[in-house]
Amino acid sequence: MQHFIEQFKKEIEGFKATERPKDTGVVLRVGDGVAEIEGLRSARMSEMVRFETTGNKPLKDAVEVKGDVFGVILNLEEESVRVIILGDAGAVAEGMTVIPTGEVLSIPVGEALLGRVVSPLGETVDGLGAIQSTKRNAIEREAFGVIERSSVNTPLHTGIKAIDSMIPIGRGQRELIIGDRYTGKTTIAIDTIINQKSEPDATRPICIYVAVGQKESKTARLVASLKERGAMDYTIVVDAGASSPAALQYLAPFAGAAIGEYFMEQGRDALVIYDDLSKHAVAYRQLSLLLRRPPGREAYPGDIFYLHSRLLERAAKLSKEKGGGSLTALPIIETQEGDISAYIPTNVISITDGQIFLETDLFNKGMRPAVNVGNSVSRVGSAAQTKAMKKVSGRIKLELAQFRELEAFMQFSQDLDADTKKRIDGGERLTASLRQRNGMPLPFEKQAVAIYAAINGYLAKVAVARVPEYEEKLLAFIESNAKAIFESIERARDIAQQTEEELKMQLQKFESSHPDLFN
Repeated sequence: MQHFIEQFKKEIEGFKATERPKDTGVVLRVGDGVAEIEGLRSARMSEMVRFETTGNKPLKDAVEVKGDVFGVILNLEEESVRVIILGDAGAVAEGMTVIPTGEVLSIPVGEALLGRVVSPLGETVDGLGAIQSTKRNAIEREAFGVIERSSVNTPLHTGIKAIDSMIPIGRGQRELIIGDRYTGKTTIAIDTIINQKSEPDATRPICIYVAVGQKESKTARLVASLKERGAMDYTIVVDAGASSPAALQYLAPFAGAAIGEYFMEQGRDALVIYDDLSKHAVAYRQLSLLLRRPPGREAYPGDIFYLHSRLLERAAKLSKEKGGGSLTALPIIETQEGDISAYIPTNVISITDGQIFLETDLFNKGMRPAVNVGNSVSRVGSAAQTKAMKKVSGRIKLELAQFRELEAFMQFSQDLDADTKKRIDGGERLTASLRQRNGMPLPFEKQAVAIYAAINGYLAKVAVARVPEYEEKLLAFIESNAKAIFESIERARDIAQQTEEELKMQLQKFESSHPDLFN
């Protein structure tokens, strides 16, 4: 009898050895898009595995849920691994064989993606056919080291006066856009994409917009708006909408970074917008709890900081030896009741090179964009500004800070001396000049002229309500009568003395030709 048992064991072991390929695994448990797998002894983090549902299929078909389903390893444990399922989780069952592919998760990248809307796995969702790209980049990779980088010194113009003048963004920078719901965060990002159309073809950044957990209708409107303005020609949209599984929402920002890195490594500039990392954090928390990772502060796992830091650290300005390309990151974070001291906002603030804080009270007062200058900062600063913008914007922050202080004081005082009243009037006009309509970004040379007029007292006789009208008519007047001023500022990136003299002359001519605008 003992001999029979021993023989039976040998037959079973021989059957296992012949039937199952080396180093395969077996699904122990599956649920909520996560599978626990026994085996896979030589598995590694972020490796793709194939659930053998209908036989062998190559890795290139990973994005097609027509046969086998693929997953990505996120937990390495003593006796098992945990995998997030990328395809149809309903097709995965207990006892199913799992085969390692030996490759980390990657997506197609390259010129073929321009103008397209893709999923985080690289499959198209715009109905325009498959993407023909042979080049693939790993979704997760180590960021470039300090030696391979250079300092940020080239501006990335948003086309928004309040930002380009006071909170400048450089190519290769990570600038956070933070604020409550419905305060215009996405609008700033989209205006920035639209404004790149005014940049010369040779230096125009490739823009990648990553929608994480957004309504599909919002993303569709956004894509339609970009197409209408001719901005989709240099834009790629990565869409992991609100209806997408948590696994795809988790992967989406990393997919955007991988696409942007392709262009950066070609020596070109790229801009990636993560809209938004609050929803990304929620998706990661969901996955982490399913993966049995312990929750920490505010119920988020402790490695949420590492998750966002390794994502945002991939933004860089490369050295000349590495081609001089750049990847600029504009992450978006949604706050609750303006609480920037919450866990996720403080995490991302500490990772980035500054933040643009949008305030609900300013938004409700009609200020567009609703930028709170006191809480907003760019740690790159004037290093990422043209000489023209430096000349005209140097005094703006100080003037606005003094105005805000006097404005608060004014509530308690009825009688104001002439000097205080003059400062308050000037501050009101300066604030009005920084207002800007959605979807109307200005090239930096036009911004420089508008701010020059505001900061040098040319608005003193203009009613506050008519400041936007003054600016619109002034820019049209100079475009018609002295276009060389704009061309000179654009070419030299500076306001030369001769250009300034011509600009003063045109401002005087404009005043005399439009007396109806002045008191």
